[in-house]
Amino acid sequence: MPIGYILTVGTFTGIFMILTVSLNVLTGYAKQVSLGHAAFFAIGAYASAILTVKFGLSFWAALPCVVGITTLVGVFLGLPSLRVSHDFLVLSTIGLNFIVGSVFRYFSFFGGSMGIVGIPMPEFFGHPLGTAGFFGLTLLFVILTILTSFYFSRTWGRLAMEAFGEDEVAAKAMGINVAKFKIYAFAISSAYAGIAGALWAHYVGSVFPDNFGFDRSIDILAMLVLGGMGTIRGAVFGALVLQMLPEGLRVIQNYRMLVSGGILALMILFQPMGLLGRGSFLVKGFERLRGRLVSHEAEDMP
Repeated sequence: MPIGYILTVGTFTGIFMILTVSLNVLTGYAKQVSLGHAAFFAIGAYASAILTVKFGLSFWAALPCVVGITTLVGVFLGLPSLRVSHDFLVLSTIGLNFIVGSVFRYFSFFGGSMGIVGIPMPEFFGHPLGTAGFFGLTLLFVILTILTSFYFSRTWGRLAMEAFGEDEVAAKAMGINVAKFKIYAFAISSAYAGIAGALWAHYVGSVFPDNFGFDRSIDILAMLVLGGMGTIRGAVFGALVLQMLPEGLRVIQNYRMLVSGGILALMILFQPMGLLGRGSFLVKGFERLRGRLVSHEAEDMP
């Protein structure tokens, strides 16, 4: 198997790991179920494309701007979540996909249906990164995303999000500013998604509205549900499995939506915590095995 193909698959897998970890903040911690995450992905990709192609910025100069833009958009789009229930939030995020896609498709500034092409590969000391270099760059951002998300998972913010995600009335009674932390969840999640979008745009070299449709949001949510909502390991594992599976079984490529939707439905019915989520059968099995090993070690001690 060509090394270039392996690096390409690895790069796309890394991008979707970032996306799934970003959705985990919003849906896993804050329980704000979103079926519009591809919209933030698209905004990051288009923002980086416009800044580099139309305004001549380098990838490195554009990236902080992309993060700022997607964060602001996340805050703005998170405001409706303060006034709607979970069911209506799902419907509004579905609509977000089509609104953002329509804006990019029907406004000439964004390239219309022809998209934006000629997006440059990032350079390092004047030399384009290339396939191997970009894989390393993506891996670096995956590690940074995991580390910062792990740090956040140890903070009061994560506990506050989980509290109002379980019972908003009880969280308010405890003095938690639910509105503030909902906005935080949208802002953090969209910032990560913007980074993933920028990486996508510069690796592929072009962006089109069809790259970021509703099916993409379903894919990202399916990855999170498969791996385990509320856990970083689950988000990473889900992205790894659902990105690698079509490569190993190319015959199902034309049925990607069917496979993703089927996996999502089966996981919700039979293993709602995901394969590596808290309380899943795999995690329980691992904990039992670890308990047995510890007990055997204790018995062997003099």
